Amino acid sequence: MSNERTPLISSGVCGLSVTAVACGGSPDATPESSSETPSKSPRELNTFFGVMVPTILSMFSIVLFLRTGFVVGHAGLLQGLLMVFVAYIIISLTILSICAISTNGAVQGGGAYYMISRSLGPEFGGSIGLMFFLAKVFACGEYVLGLVEALLDVFGSDPESSVSQGIRVLPQGYWYTVLYSSVVLLLCLIVCLVGAHIYSRTAFVILLVVTVSLLSIFISSVAVKPRDFVISHPGPGNQTLRYNASYTGFSAATLRNNLGSGYSLDYSTNTVMSFATVFAIMFTSCTGIMAGANMSGELKNPSVSIPKGTIVAVFYTFTVYVLLFILVSATCDRTLLIQDYGFLQRINIWPPFVTVGIFCASLSAAMCAMIGASRILHALALDQLFGIPLAPAAITSRSGNPWVAVLYTWGLAQCVVFAGQLNAVAGLVTVFYLLAFAAVDLACLALEWASAPNFRPTFQLFSWHTCLLGILSCLVMMFVINPVYSSASIVLLLLLLLFLHYRSPTSSWGYISQALIFHQVRKYLLMLDVRKDHVKFWRPQVLLMVANPRSSCQLILFVNQLKKGGLYVLGHVQLGDLDSLPADPVQQQYNFWLSLVDKLGVKAFVDLTLSPSVRQGTQHLLRITGLGGMKPNMLILGFYDSCTPEDFFLQDSAFCDSSMGQSSEGEYNFGVDLPSLQAHFPPVRHVESPRWVSPEEYVGIISDAVKMNKNVCLARYFFQLEGEDRDSKVDGSDRTIDVWPLNLLQPGSRDYENVCSLFLLQMACVLNMSSKWRHARMRIFLNVETESSDQGWVVNEEEFRELLRKLRIRAAIKIVPWDAVVQHHTQPETPEQTRALSDGFLAAVNAMIMEHSSQAAVRFLYLPRPPAHHSLSQQYVTQLEAVTSGLGPTLLIHGVTPVTYTGL
Repeated sequence: MSNERTPLISSGVCGLSVTAVACGGSPDATPESSSETPSKSPRELNTFFGVMVPTILSMFSIVLFLRTGFVVGHAGLLQGLLMVFVAYIIISLTILSICAISTNGAVQGGGAYYMISRSLGPEFGGSIGLMFFLAKVFACGEYVLGLVEALLDVFGSDPESSVSQGIRVLPQGYWYTVLYSSVVLLLCLIVCLVGAHIYSRTAFVILLVVTVSLLSIFISSVAVKPRDFVISHPGPGNQTLRYNASYTGFSAATLRNNLGSGYSLDYSTNTVMSFATVFAIMFTSCTGIMAGANMSGELKNPSVSIPKGTIVAVFYTFTVYVLLFILVSATCDRTLLIQDYGFLQRINIWPPFVTVGIFCASLSAAMCAMIGASRILHALALDQLFGIPLAPAAITSRSGNPWVAVLYTWGLAQCVVFAGQLNAVAGLVTVFYLLAFAAVDLACLALEWASAPNFRPTFQLFSWHTCLLGILSCLVMMFVINPVYSSASIVLLLLLLLFLHYRSPTSSWGYISQALIFHQVRKYLLMLDVRKDHVKFWRPQVLLMVANPRSSCQLILFVNQLKKGGLYVLGHVQLGDLDSLPADPVQQQYNFWLSLVDKLGVKAFVDLTLSPSVRQGTQHLLRITGLGGMKPNMLILGFYDSCTPEDFFLQDSAFCDSSMGQSSEGEYNFGVDLPSLQAHFPPVRHVESPRWVSPEEYVGIISDAVKMNKNVCLARYFFQLEGEDRDSKVDGSDRTIDVWPLNLLQPGSRDYENVCSLFLLQMACVLNMSSKWRHARMRIFLNVETESSDQGWVVNEEEFRELLRKLRIRAAIKIVPWDAVVQHHTQPETPEQTRALSDGFLAAVNAMIMEHSSQAAVRFLYLPRPPAHHSLSQQYVTQLEAVTSGLGPTLLIHGVTPVTYTGL
């Protein structure tokens, strides 16, 4: 995926310029070019030549001369004007969005694709860009078919042709139409490959020719006297159908007869017309509104020229269409309008005026569509969204002309002309364009709703209401025109979206989704009121302190299973004092940690801090991590022992292979490649290496968390846990979760229902509900003194079973007699907090757990409250180390908040 300096092709007239321009950089950064690319062309086009001329030419196309009578004849003047108004309302709403987006920054080559991709991100941009490319390809084929239709009207050899003048030398028929269309397409291809820049310079001359043709039509309505015609068409079999038609000149009776609709059989496709099919054909005249927006890279003042030029061009074409509709409905009877597409030649003072106008408008529109489509395809190829299939389209000639993209476009347009009739492809063209227009409105709507401070378009005549109305009107008209085409195009769009999403192209263009998510998250965070918290909706929100990810990856992956949809934050304390440093070193580390999160596939945030000590830094994170109702309620620490850490980076094949250069080609990695990620995190600690944390500070961290009403978990031996990575297929069916809810260091305690014990049960249940542990067996061990005179443990067992039933916890209860263990426990008269447990008792507890839980995948043990005095910290750590020695993955948990609920 390319970055923001991706070279794109700056559009010329109708997207015709072939100069390669880097987006924010020099053009010589295009590696795909066969040679050096020229320097960036100066901004020299004004509003008229840069915006109005290409937009007017694109909007006149073939409908102006070849389908005006068709629309009025079938729909009548009133419905015809309604179609014009509806079409121009839709494009006017889209124009407002185009003007807003195009005046919020420079638009490079690719037109709609560039605007949508840079506004909505690569998924939407790539999928809509490809759809817009297909729309232009189909439009190119449609314009070529229209040109061939006009050629055959004049030069067709059929003696029954509806045109009585001309040299009839061209044979007619379906395959002849395809042949002539192929020849015209070949001419367009040659022009696009050899002389596209020459054509772009003659656009104004073409507009003059079309204007003269238009003037001749209006003059002829006054100068030409009424006349009658006989129009013939081949009918079923070998029959010839003849129709009597007349040109009446301006007549109130003719106007009155043409006011209503008269939908009938279309002689070219032999299908009965309707409002939807006629509107689809008429709307193809409105698809050129983006021609001016494509010119922003060449305009002297794009923020002024694009809105002004586009709006003036649309108003001018709207006026011409309305006047022409009224003119033909007042001067020609319905038979003439329906049965002869080229009737304007019949009623002209000099028919070649119209003929030349048709040829110029159609050929101009076809070449404009071909060149514009090739530029969109070239931009898609440069952005590497679709990989190898479009990679050759990035190749350009010495002059910067994307000739391979032109060949792609020509080949697809050649397939379109096999439709044989202009009317047959008009519906698909209209549906594709309406979908592209809806996407532009969506882009503008998303930018407006995101309320980003940098969205400050100089064009202000829009709002989210106009964007939303534009989207709805486009979608409604799509399904009115053709529900099948509309559904198929939307399905294709969704498939492209899914393809690009799972291909995961990343870019530095900026994602509108991020802005919208921020806007919504802020709103909902304000609604997340901590005063309304209830225990039945409690979930773990974890702060996991990580010293070095190289030795902690297995624990990071395990805690990702333990969070149960709650907040998960990786915390790290960088030792140092900001007063003695020139800049904050923490800010530069975030990308490395976020890349690590991506690589491990965990759903976690990252929070780093700078502090003179780990204890102070942990206090900072416990206080300030999170926002509003999303703050950690649990602190997880690695265990303080003498084990030699293992380097997970050297064990995981993904890290090793990728660090050898096998990363995804073209993937944008936010400035962090895997070799850099490997180098950033220091090697794991050696046995002789000094520790960053003393036992007193470690226990102080636990004590601080308890004082701040945070639950605490200590994790030991999790480097031995396997099957937690995202590629693992483990479902827990061969795993066991063992829970020891009693405080094993205080044999006199028999309370299985205190807050800490219930917290243990809740966390074990949460783990049992996660994807990789849902089929694991859970066992709960109840320690009892069977030889004691007090046999209350039998009653306690029944009460405990009833408690598990109320808590909906499915687990097997194991009764573990520990009379032999308790015998090693001495009862000195010293206070409990300062009491030193004998090594024999600790060893006996460890042996008991080992005997019953040696095969467990993970063990949950009761973590006693840390001592109040720091002088006992070493003793506290030593006792915990002795009890858990050699057990395997173990969690020592001290809960301080109620988390279970038996009601509804």
